[in-house]
Amino acid sequence: MKVYIPTPLRSYTQTSVVDAEGATLAEVLAHLEQRFPGFRFRIVDEQGELREHIRIFVNQRVAPSLTETIESKDELRIVMAISGGW
Repeated sequence: MKVYIPTPLRSYTQTSVVDAEGATLAEVLAHLEQRFPGFRFRIVDEQGELREHIRIFVNQRVAPSLTETIESKDELRIVMAISGGW
């Protein structure tokens, strides 16, 4: 499946789109961690949950959890919220 990588994480992948494998979102992130060490920690916190500012879209819908079932034809988009102030 194709995984679209946001700009802040491209220092790990060196590209905006990567191919990944896995039957669940957790497996996909584990596969990406094998290929790009340190990548998963930027997305998943110490408790094994998606970080508060991260959303992962499976096709056109937000994945509710890391147990989300993924198919090889799916497209994943990792979106990071932008924060800031005045």
